Amino acid sequence: MPVRVLIVDDSHFFQTRLKEIIGQNANLQVIGVASNGREGVEKAKQLKPDIITMDFEMPVMDGVTAVRHIMADNPTPILMFSSLTYEGARITLDALAAGALDFIPKDFAEVSRNSIGLTQKLHERLLTLAGQKGPTPSVEKKAPEPEVDFTRTHRSAATPPPRHAVSPARSAIKPSVVIIGASTGGPVALTEVLTKLPARFAVPILLVQHMPENFTKAFAERLNKQCAIEVREAVDGDILRPGLALLAPGGKQLMLDKRGTGQVRVVPDDARVNYKPSLDITFGSAANAYGNRVLGIVLTGMGSDGCKGAELLKQRGASIWSQDQASCVIYGMPMAVARANLTDKVLPLKEIGPAIATEVR
Repeated sequence: MPVRVLIVDDSHFFQTRLKEIIGQNANLQVIGVASNGREGVEKAKQLKPDIITMDFEMPVMDGVTAVRHIMADNPTPILMFSSLTYEGARITLDALAAGALDFIPKDFAEVSRNSIGLTQKLHERLLTLAGQKGPTPSVEKKAPEPEVDFTRTHRSAATPPPRHAVSPARSAIKPSVVIIGASTGGPVALTEVLTKLPARFAVPILLVQHMPENFTKAFAERLNKQCAIEVREAVDGDILRPGLALLAPGGKQLMLDKRGTGQVRVVPDDARVNYKPSLDITFGSAANAYGNRVLGIVLTGMGSDGCKGAELLKQRGASIWSQDQASCVIYGMPMAVARANLTDKVLPLKEIGPAIATEVR
């Protein structure tokens, strides 16, 4: 049985193109189209689709309000289409908080030219979010990952320990920095974790969420309003301090100075790396700068970003925790570290924040 898709969008052009693009995959079937949020809510009840694509700005009822109604009356996986502006980011974050699972940029130029990349991305997102087994992942892994030494991707990183190195004992070592990474489902998961931390949290935090530019600034501002700790988007040269969480900027990489000075480096994207920002990059630099004084946490998300960096951290004696499958939107990144036997603790999402607070107390 194909995955049944409901399209909610006020643009006739976008409706038509989405139907054409979705129709190219035999495992997907468009069963209805709605031109505004209210109509989308009604058709969601009538047609009971497996997944819904939702525009954010529409007449009669906007996309965020429609998401709230659908999740209250007839919970259904929802993929948002969002503009890449700062305002679009704010609205999309509202939609994710309301229950939408993920978002994809609404790029009319890309849709018009029948982009292969967009087609693959959309197909996989729909199949994955609808709970179906789709094709080989292509959303966040556009090409086979090169065997890159992630701690040497940028000049400021040092040579990692050999792969056969024995991990030092961690018994009484408290972390000097906490690093948390996520992708699909991450905005809600990070909010859940960080809002559980006290204002006088004893160590600094680095956050790596797969997001484009503009989104990370809006997300950091949102988190800062919701959390007792301070949260802001990282800038090059920031100094780590207790109770401050720095979010990696979209489209760039966040690293720790290899000398262990507590200074962060925000560096341009590297063409060899598929994730921007990449948890592997941040984990790898932390392995060099802080060794066994790192607590790395891998939350919900597609792909395996963080696994190679977690291996480097483990070789230095650091601790790695991961989110359990039951509480993940997508059990990809946490599964990768768990299957590689890199995880010291596997925790439900609601327990991670309190466990971090206890660990660094």
